[in-house]
Amino acid sequence: MKFAYRFSGLLGTVYRRGNLSFTRDGSALISPVGNRISVFDLKNNKGETYPLATRLNIACVGLSPDGSLAILIDEEGAALLVSLIGKCVIHRFYFHKPVHSVSFSPDGKKFVITKDNVALMYHAPGKKREFNAFVLDKTYYGPYDETTCIDWTDDSKCFAVGSKDMSTWVFGAERWANLIYYSLGGHKDIIVACFFEENSLDLYTVSRDAALCVWQCDTELDGLKPMHPKDEAGEENAEKDDEEFLEEPKGEEIHGKDNPSKQETRNKVKYSRVAKHFFNKEGDFNNLTSAAYHKKTHLLVTGFASGIFHLHELPDFNLIHSLSISDQRIASISINSSGDWIAFGCSGLGQLLVWEWQSESYVLKQQGHFNSMVSLAYSPDGQYVVTGGEDGKVKVWNTSSSFCFVTFTEHTSGVTAVTFTSTGYVILSASLDGTVRAFDLHRYRNFRTFTSPRPSQFSCLAVDSSGEIVSAGSQDSFEIFIWSMQSGRLLDVLAGHEGPISSLSFNPVKCVLASASWDKTVKLWDMLDSWRTKETLILNSDVLVVAFRPDGKELAVAALNGQITFWDHENAVQVGSIEGKHDLQMGRKELDKITAKQAAKGKSFTTLCYSADGQSILAGGLSKFVCIYNVKEQILMKKFEISCNFSLDAMEEYLDRRKMTEFGSMALIDEGAGGEDGVAIPLPGVKRGDMSYRHFKPEIRVTCLQFSPTGRSWAATTTEGLLIYSLDSGLIFDPFELDIDVTPSNIRNTLHQKEYTMAIIMAFKLNEKKLIQEVIEAVPSSEIDVVCSSFPDLYVEKVLEFLASAFETSCHLEFYLTWAHKLLMLHGQKLKTRSVKLLPVIQFLQKSIQRHFEDVSKLCEWNIYNIKYALAISQQRGLKRLAGETPVDEDDLDSDSDYLMQEGQKDSLSS
Repeated sequence: MKFAYRFSGLLGTVYRRGNLSFTRDGSALISPVGNRISVFDLKNNKGETYPLATRLNIACVGLSPDGSLAILIDEEGAALLVSLIGKCVIHRFYFHKPVHSVSFSPDGKKFVITKDNVALMYHAPGKKREFNAFVLDKTYYGPYDETTCIDWTDDSKCFAVGSKDMSTWVFGAERWANLIYYSLGGHKDIIVACFFEENSLDLYTVSRDAALCVWQCDTELDGLKPMHPKDEAGEENAEKDDEEFLEEPKGEEIHGKDNPSKQETRNKVKYSRVAKHFFNKEGDFNNLTSAAYHKKTHLLVTGFASGIFHLHELPDFNLIHSLSISDQRIASISINSSGDWIAFGCSGLGQLLVWEWQSESYVLKQQGHFNSMVSLAYSPDGQYVVTGGEDGKVKVWNTSSSFCFVTFTEHTSGVTAVTFTSTGYVILSASLDGTVRAFDLHRYRNFRTFTSPRPSQFSCLAVDSSGEIVSAGSQDSFEIFIWSMQSGRLLDVLAGHEGPISSLSFNPVKCVLASASWDKTVKLWDMLDSWRTKETLILNSDVLVVAFRPDGKELAVAALNGQITFWDHENAVQVGSIEGKHDLQMGRKELDKITAKQAAKGKSFTTLCYSADGQSILAGGLSKFVCIYNVKEQILMKKFEISCNFSLDAMEEYLDRRKMTEFGSMALIDEGAGGEDGVAIPLPGVKRGDMSYRHFKPEIRVTCLQFSPTGRSWAATTTEGLLIYSLDSGLIFDPFELDIDVTPSNIRNTLHQKEYTMAIIMAFKLNEKKLIQEVIEAVPSSEIDVVCSSFPDLYVEKVLEFLASAFETSCHLEFYLTWAHKLLMLHGQKLKTRSVKLLPVIQFLQKSIQRHFEDVSKLCEWNIYNIKYALAISQQRGLKRLAGETPVDEDDLDSDSDYLMQEGQKDSLSS
């Protein structure tokens, strides 16, 4: 088994905090998801999370105008310069303080960041050949309080900065003779956003108390005059004297004044307030939290703390429409380049919405689980993943598009377990509300609800291989309940455990149910022998999880003492054990009184899963590590670090001494004074704010692990979301039985001589995907039968695996289907003897074919209905005509259905 699994996607979380940005063409949306970024392609309906991460949650994202670079800045001011084309980190930089916003100039030559009460302008990376990517150009002083927002003029000559001191400052990117800085007041609250009008210095400013000021400038952009060289020289000499005392040159500094003298303002640009508008009606106190402006269409979008957004046309302030999209504050708004789509991010619920305002419809509407995910399950073909969360929701995700396509909200309490039946069209979920529910994926409805005679909280769930028997374990009555899927009736109640039931698992091959409990036992129940206890396996510690191997011959059990034990359940004999406590490598939480090493003694694996071939086992728990063990050798093969996000708790093994004071950890003190993210502290000297206010760092943990039936990926539900790790075969040279004669040129020569079987075998020995594709696609369709019959058994499996992966990208559907059909028909009997080993490959093939079948069948059905409709209309026309007239032409049948409909109406009127 290969272990080259790499992070390939993050599902279940679509937006955490920070600003949303559309790409240059306006068809894709970039959303910060914790310490990663996700790109949602809205035209092709696909989502992708880039395999790069910052140290903490991303606070702001700046996108270059050409769309090739992005600057990601985290909560502490550490920045990554990222290539969006190569999906890699180019440069790292530290700003030393939290950064509020970042913005590239429209010409792409500069970018400005705001931190504290200053704005820093840097040379944009990639425009010059230089070693340092971030070169400071100018530092702008002026505001007294923290700066909040930036906007540039269209020609990159000036930019405006909004501040928490209720002022807005306009600065010249170059030193203009008539504009170095200009301060604008007029507001009574924090400035949320400021926007320049298109090709103008006219400005709009929006404040948190929902007020809009319209500022008119007496000078056009063309009227900005360059400063005379004499003036510049005088200022530079003054600056050089200051710089002698500094350790390093800071670049040019520009100090703005609130009330400059009359001499300073003579012959300078002047602003006047033309209008002031208010968004709130009389008596409303709805804080404005975010805004965006589209310059070409003069469209202003404003989001409020109550989840309402307004669309206004400026400068007349005409309301186009307003809509409530959430009950949480709208944290970020972005408009795409054409002005058709508006993206909204709500950080409270993790919602991401894209709204098409002209048609008043959603382009994208996604939301993760509000609380943490608890469990997951793959569908039998590996195409879908179902997750259950503590918020009581059951969500189904498409692994290829990364989107959730259905959410079931019937449960009234946290979901504890989810699973698919063997058909793949029924989802079962168990909940603490005392119900097990069955959902239909055809009609998207809850068609069965299973309950116990007395209310019980269900902690685990299992369904047998036929999908007919459903079992759930209770954590308060210590019983296992068995229901029939067909009738929905309770068949049996299995008593015998003396502690809460922690896990259930059906044997995939035999009618045996394994149940694990906190009473330190695993019981095996025989379904055919009227549910009698077949065996009781006694362990040294409370049992947390139990799992059968895919062939049903082995049982893995994880206990509270950190051990994983393997059992031959037929003979009730232990065949191996793994001491996994040290591999978990716990982190220390900020408020922990004991060290991570001491805390790890009481920790254990809480989730287990066998790989598709049964040779390895995945294990995870209250830690940032997921371990893969080899079952036979009982050794650790690989450890995956699922997160490097230090915004989560229990990430570090040792606490930072700098955060420790004589009164205890700094984490005990709530910062802020009732702002957006702060806590209102009622009395001076009180360490904690309102006790009901839940301001905490989520702890890193893995709640559930599952291997894909195809064997090519595995998924983990974690604090960050649903992480998918896949085999990345793109860059790995992995030959098979290679000898000196197997070279690309020799393979092509063999192919040229029409020795197709030999060429394919040689290509598989070299194991280069593109070469294999070239060879297989060179085989004429008439020769496929002969080539398939002459394959050695060893290569049949390899060809099938290649066909499954080729289906995902290739357009030669019929050609590859013919290959798959011939191989399975000719070698089916031999493959059946190795069915357990081949199962992942067959399921991978099934998943690929099923996806194409769904796409093509929809298209065919649509075409069939259209043709039937066209025929029906044409026949109707024929009936209305007189006998002497000519019959309907074939060309008419192919014409558009709307045209036919109109013609039919005309005929009926004329007759």
